[in-house]
Parts: sequence; structure tokens; C-alpha cells
Amino acid sequence: MTKGLEKLLKEGAERVGAPLTEDKAEKIFLYLRELIQWNERINLTSTSERRELLLKHFIDSLSCVPLLPNHRELRLIDVGTGAGFPGVVLKIYRPDIDLALLDSSEKRCAFLDHLVMRLGLNETKVLRGRAEDYGRDPEHREIYDVAVSRAVAHLRVLVEYCLPFLRLGGVFIAQKGPKGQQEMEEARKAIEILGGKVAVVEEMALPEQKGKRILISLEKDRPTPIKYPRRPGVPRKGSLQ
Repeated sequence: MTKGLEKLLKEGAERVGAPLTEDKAEKIFLYLRELIQWNERINLTSTSERRELLLKHFIDSLSCVPLLPNHRELRLIDVGTGAGFPGVVLKIYRPDIDLALLDSSEKRCAFLDHLVMRLGLNETKVLRGRAEDYGRDPEHREIYDVAVSRAVAHLRVLVEYCLPFLRLGGVFIAQKGPKGQQEMEEARKAIEILGGKVAVVEEMALPEQKGKRILISLEKDRPTPIKYPRRPGVPRKGSLQ
């Protein structure tokens, strides 16, 4: 990678509160190369331009780091992870994370399996399927310390996907665009029904004027009612009652 790209990554990471060591930066660039190669065969991201990927995917993912709990050996699930954002980036930054990457696409999961092996990530598993199904599975329900999700659905839908995975005291970090505040207001009823409360809302701007982000952190303070999540496809169609 060029010095310019190295400078962009390190300065961007510093700006969002996640300064990188040399070895972590090297792993991110290895991830970037694998992503570009696989993107020629399957549609993982809308661009293969290196600067754009670093800014809009890698640095954006690192913005979650300051919101992660400080205690070691976090159990974290990335719901609708796609090409591994933000979950794999967070694992690179925090190797102590016990990571689950959940996605419904076989092709994306094949890439993730390859990426986990290529990066040598331990305590990392790829889950193929729907959040609605895994959220009812006793092996995954209410066991995670952190759930993250990025660019998957409206927040009122995401909370039904993600809060069932969290133990009491766990946190859900949603990465949203400029309309994040509006989504949060529209999701307040769903957040309350599912056992959550708003803990932190932060605004950040990506470097090089690549857009505004709203980071919303919810804390799980009550168990999620057993009837949630509803069956696959239903959360996107109707509000919680």
C-alpha cells in the first residue's frame, strides 16, 4: 500500500478514537486486498476504490471502538455483517473479542470464512441464516455483551433483530446515517418493548467530507419478551405491538 493510504488510515483511525498499531494496520490492509480481489467475483461492496473503502468502511467501522465496553473477552455479534463490517475490523482492533458474524448470504459467508482463515482470527465464527431464527436459538439468545449492525435496516427493525441477542447490561451499537436521530425517535416504542434504553448518541464526520454518521448505543436493562423476534420477514413489515 502507498504511504498516502497508510497515512489516511492511521490519521482517520486516530480521529475516530481508535489509534492503530503497525500490526493492526497491516491486518486491515490485508483485509482490504482480500476484499478487492473477492469483489471482482461477487458483489461485496459498491466500490473497489481503495481510498473510498478505507474511509467509508474501515475507518467508519473503527468509530465503534470508543463505545465498546472496557472489560476483556467481549462476546460480540455483528448482525447482517455483509463483508465483515464492522465486526471483523473491531476484532482486528480488539483481538480479545469472541466474535460471531451473522449473514443470510451464502456467498458473503464464503468470503467471511476465507477472511477469518486468511487473517488468522481465533474465537471467530460465521453464522449463516436470519437474525429472527438465531435470536430464538438458546445458544445465541441473550448471551452476547455487544451487538453491532451497520446499514441493514431502519432502527425500529434493527432493535428487534439485535436486542434479543444481548444479556442484561449488554449494549447494541447501531451505525446510522444523517437520519439516525429521526430513526431513534421513531424506534423508541420498539426499544422499550424489547427491553432496551438509549444510553449514548454521538455524531461524527468521516474524513474528507465523506458523510455524517450517528452512533446510537442502547443498553439492555430488561429481558426481551419471549415472542420476539417475530418470524422471518415480519419485523420489516410491521411495527411492534
